[in-house]
Amino acid sequence: MVPVTVLAPEEWEPRATAHSERVRAYTEPYLRRRAAQQKHPVEDFLFTYYTQKPAQLLKWHPGAHTVLTGPPAVERAGWKFYRNLTSEERQQLGLKNDDGAVTLDLAAFLETRREAVDFARIILSGTAARPAQFGCFGLHEWAMAYKSEENSIRHEYLNLRLGAQGTDEVVEANRIRCTHFDAFRFYAPQAVALNELQPTRTAQRDLEQPGCLHANMDLYKWAYKLTPALPSDLVMDCFELSWRIRAMDMQASPYDLAEWGYPPIAIETPGGRADYVRAQRAFSAESQLKRAQLNEYINQLHLTVDP
Repeated sequence: MVPVTVLAPEEWEPRATAHSERVRAYTEPYLRRRAAQQKHPVEDFLFTYYTQKPAQLLKWHPGAHTVLTGPPAVERAGWKFYRNLTSEERQQLGLKNDDGAVTLDLAAFLETRREAVDFARIILSGTAARPAQFGCFGLHEWAMAYKSEENSIRHEYLNLRLGAQGTDEVVEANRIRCTHFDAFRFYAPQAVALNELQPTRTAQRDLEQPGCLHANMDLYKWAYKLTPALPSDLVMDCFELSWRIRAMDMQASPYDLAEWGYPPIAIETPGGRADYVRAQRAFSAESQLKRAQLNEYINQLHLTVDP
């Protein structure tokens, strides 16, 4: 049995407050931009591409196998996937029947989310077991902007650093071997055949590898899909990792982000490619640690998955 942690209000309320402050540093600037109908090519991404909303991210969760006690815990009994402790459970933990005491309703969570959690485990464990590839140089973003004079591009409000022709020349002069379906699906039509692989959603479980920036950004996705069974501290660790990876991903893109405060990683040059790989390796190592933590929490939920 996984041990149960019981937290008094003076233990868990400061954690909830600290989490809210940590999240607001990211959500409040985004919400101000959204209200003003302004875009940011780096800092909006985690809120516009992923499905987790700012209000959802702001909620602090201790994770499974944790009991929150005291009057402030009472309202959480009405939160999705939370429940009050039974009288028997209170007695076992030495809690009075009139104390507020709530915990994750793990049975209800797994009944609703079992398929999503199982798939997350398959992706996470499979990705962790594969060798990392470090030769992509972020060319997926260039393939998305290929033949921009003929196609609409994702970030139409940004200038291409090398212009349309220069961008096309970089794409045509390099080997492109993107393994991530959710990058590949945004390729310009003319660039699809230039990718050595043809990733699909079905093949995702076989192709994801720990050198991929987008696979590592997706750790945030798998983390919030495990909410509220996962501690919010780990969710935010994955969020902030994804935030930093997004910045590097766009620095290596064909777009000119200098005026946004992001100097380019010029992957069309030997020096730029070396810089890219150094950063990619560091992110891969950091992501593997977070990937292992996510897998550990899934295992603690006593899930049995047949990949």
